[in-house]
Amino acid sequence: MTTLNRRDWLLSTAAAGVAPWSAAQTAGAPKVLRLASESETGFDPARVGDVRSLRITSHIFETLFEFDPLARPVKLRPRTALAMPEPSDDFRSWTVRLKPGIRFTDDPAFRATTAGGPRELVAADVAYSLKRLADPATKSPGWSAAEQIGLSGLAALRREAIEQKKPFDYDRPIPGLQVLDRHTLRFVLDAGRPRFPQWLASASTATVAREVIEAHGELSMQHPVGTGPFRLAEWRRSSRIVLERNPLYRTVRYEAEPAADDLEGQAILARLKGRLLPMVDRVEIDVIDEKQPTWLAFLNGEHDWVELPDGFLPVAMPGGNLAPNLKKRGIRADFAVLPSTYYTMFNMEHPLVGGYAPERVALRRAIGLAIDVKREVELLRHGSAVVAQSPVAVHLSGYHATWKSEMSEYSPAKARALLELYGWKDRDGDGWRETPEGQPFTLEMATQPSQETRRFDELMKRDMAAIGLRIAFRAAQWPEQYKAARAGKLMMWSVSGRASAPDGIEGLLRYEGKAAGGINLSRFDLPEMNATIAKLQALPDGPEREALFDHAKRLTVAWMPYKLRTHLAATALVQPWLMGFRRPLFWNNWFEFVDVGPRPLPA
Repeated sequence: MTTLNRRDWLLSTAAAGVAPWSAAQTAGAPKVLRLASESETGFDPARVGDVRSLRITSHIFETLFEFDPLARPVKLRPRTALAMPEPSDDFRSWTVRLKPGIRFTDDPAFRATTAGGPRELVAADVAYSLKRLADPATKSPGWSAAEQIGLSGLAALRREAIEQKKPFDYDRPIPGLQVLDRHTLRFVLDAGRPRFPQWLASASTATVAREVIEAHGELSMQHPVGTGPFRLAEWRRSSRIVLERNPLYRTVRYEAEPAADDLEGQAILARLKGRLLPMVDRVEIDVIDEKQPTWLAFLNGEHDWVELPDGFLPVAMPGGNLAPNLKKRGIRADFAVLPSTYYTMFNMEHPLVGGYAPERVALRRAIGLAIDVKREVELLRHGSAVVAQSPVAVHLSGYHATWKSEMSEYSPAKARALLELYGWKDRDGDGWRETPEGQPFTLEMATQPSQETRRFDELMKRDMAAIGLRIAFRAAQWPEQYKAARAGKLMMWSVSGRASAPDGIEGLLRYEGKAAGGINLSRFDLPEMNATIAKLQALPDGPEREALFDHAKRLTVAWMPYKLRTHLAATALVQPWLMGFRRPLFWNNWFEFVDVGPRPLPA
């Protein structure tokens, strides 16, 4: 049984409830969910773009809409909104009403305006939070998606702040964000956006309070104040994160709509339907960047859930089956191919690997042809990935399993021929190629100082040497590399990105010129691609849109600002006392939908 064919087996053996476990639990003791995570960057939804941090902000802050935790295919539903939005016939105008009585957690910033009482979430908070995405001072990774959505007048307000070098004017009304009354908003878009509500479920659009942001300023990443089910109780950067139940959280009960033939989803619903959310009182997260300590902590019962590191797949899932020793302990596995893409970015503004001249395009494509992705999947990921053909990942509209491209091709011979043809030759006979201008050069790849990353670097070094390209690696922690990539300071970097909605446009936004410095880490800016993305945004689903997706995918291959490597698969291992877990595909807020039962007593 191959790794990617074990899905049916895993679904049939992943029990929805807790396995029998004899242990004592003190009556009335807090229920604690214990996890591990890699390094975070902070907790301001408009300012973070990494999944590790968004997994936290998604439990502190709330969006207008969310995805049903059990529905497959995914289904959007209201969260802080009272109902689904009301669109105009041309999908340019959308009206949304908020649920009244939703409250922020307490913060000193509210005391001047609420006379010590709770601060209610109102429509003006939503408008302010979305404007923050456009504020140049926020430096939001979410601005690229917001700009594509096209809230009328928002981009102009941003341009004015940049061009006139003045603070962003939050108080100026714009057509795109109309506060009709205390609990009602109207969104007006520059063009029709049939899938607009999906964006209002993305983590970057979560609602914050203006008083809190202005009180804490640049320290907003350290002082998250939202309306969600949890609040931040403790944060030791790159060490420990603790969330605790929000005492002001409204009454919300577990509801979901799994398909009638979804046995796993129906079993979870039967067990948890009507339960008060959140079901746990605390979430304690140990920040661990190395994979082996993460794995050992899970085996020791210190954590309730773990994203199984690829290197431990042969141990935990030999032959695609859960190891007998783990199965005996009641541990269960959850496997899925994710809507994510692992890629190597080229800085299109870098004089060596960037630009649109034929010889620079040839260099990037040669590097892509020389990367042995299948070996990477087999040797380093132990089969837990599928080779990427385009930026439109699995589970997204526009994805077709039969669509093939040069992205998946491994051919050192073609790579060498391409380099020779465009002047990247070894003129002095030392075994390393020079530029078409005759200058020696070295590729520079940003990387992280972990054992797992070093294995990828060794394979990359071997692949580049096979075509006569010298490469050096510059290591720093992930948050530092991410910041440098957004600033255009890296030549090359391998990183993964995950879609936050089921529309294939999610994978293409990193190719949008206006998104440079945000999701577009390569800073690629091609008018033809920009126009294609704009058309895709406006078209309704159908054959015309599918054909346009194919055109966009071909452009990504031809210009190669990113070498797309894999769509990642993941296996989560779940302790027997963790109930209700189902992997989220496009969202991060799952802590509130699970419960923990009695844990075994220490031996």
